[in-house]
Amino acid sequence: MGTVVDDAASVEFHAFFERHYAELSRLAALLTGEADAADDLAADALLALWHRWDRVRAADHPVAYARGVVANLARTRIRSAVRERRRVALFWSQREEKVENPDVAGAVDVQEALRRLPFRKRACVVLRHAFDLSEKDTALALGVSVGTVKSQTSKGMAELQRLLGPQNAPLRVHAAMARTGDAGGRDR
Repeated sequence: MGTVVDDAASVEFHAFFERHYAELSRLAALLTGEADAADDLAADALLALWHRWDRVRAADHPVAYARGVVANLARTRIRSAVRERRRVALFWSQREEKVENPDVAGAVDVQEALRRLPFRKRACVVLRHAFDLSEKDTALALGVSVGTVKSQTSKGMAELQRLLGPQNAPLRVHAAMARTGDAGGRDR
């Protein structure tokens, strides 16, 4: 008995999908400006509708509901892209420092030690000491709390000090990254 209702709902949803998928994809493309992502957003919206199909099909305007879901997914995608662009801009906004006669051996040692750190500790150390970002700006760039930045930087510097020796690990990290002119490996 349950399969008849499920089959009927499935057939009804399939018809809705066929009738409105292209329109929802076009809406997503126009809202995000990303034709490549539009099909994925429309599919995600229709998947969400399928999970709530009993309520959606009982609504006065199921297509309007579907458009609202697409709009919300597009808004989320845009916000996420904006946050990512801000993080990237913040990360790369520091101007590159050039120094004559760089300590290449020191830079290689520091870079090798940094590679041995887990990513979050490495990112905190590099942003704080090589890019001179504040704890707040580092937290914003990495999408973590200021407390996480503090603890990960402290633990990362302790590990670097153990790996590099007790000779002022923070100064060596900053100096090695600045002297090589390679603040994170970007090309200019």
